[in-house]
Amino acid sequence: MTSRERVRAAAVKLFATKGFHGTGIRDLALEAELSSASLYHYMGTKEDLLAEIMHTALNRLLDAAREATAGSADPVHRLRTLVALHVLAHAVGPAETRVVDNEVDVLSPAAREPVVALRDAYENLWAAAIEEGVAAGAFRVDHPAVTRLALLEMCSGVARWYSPRGPLALDELAEHYAELASRALGCTSPPGVADLRRCREIVAKEWGVPVQPAKSAAADPS
Repeated sequence: MTSRERVRAAAVKLFATKGFHGTGIRDLALEAELSSASLYHYMGTKEDLLAEIMHTALNRLLDAAREATAGSADPVHRLRTLVALHVLAHAVGPAETRVVDNEVDVLSPAAREPVVALRDAYENLWAAAIEEGVAAGAFRVDHPAVTRLALLEMCSGVARWYSPRGPLALDELAEHYAELASRALGCTSPPGVADLRRCREIVAKEWGVPVQPAKSAAADPS
């Protein structure tokens, strides 16, 4: 691992556990095994480092979602695939997820604007699938936008409690969440099974973490 990679890994770990404001330059230097003086050579300002982490994470998630749903005209299948991919990605990259979800408001307006634009582009994939499903009569839901936000919060929560020691294999957990999403949207058509194999392959490629279809399991959050 290069010095720059160590700095980024240290920042993800510390921002996720201590928060941006709770992490000092000395904390970062100690975690990255660098001197405080040399740290700036690899990160610019602390805000620059946070913004880079968010850009990388959101671009990766957006690219993965577009790839996973490419070529699918069925909004039910697209939505279930988006849910499954989101669960897999948040389970294998929980620290980065917590940084993106919890620290965006600490960015200055100029730094926050492009980050929010990426987040909106990703959420628009969900919104489009839901809107098309409602228009086609496949989804019956009174408040599509509110339901979309609720589903995103539900799926993102996996990053807080997932562990590979529970009763469900990770892909089984992802499929279960896809089914929960279908029910929340009042799905009236036979549920199109999410393309879990494709999702696993994309996560393995983008996050560098293989997702086995066997009993690697997820913890019971209760």
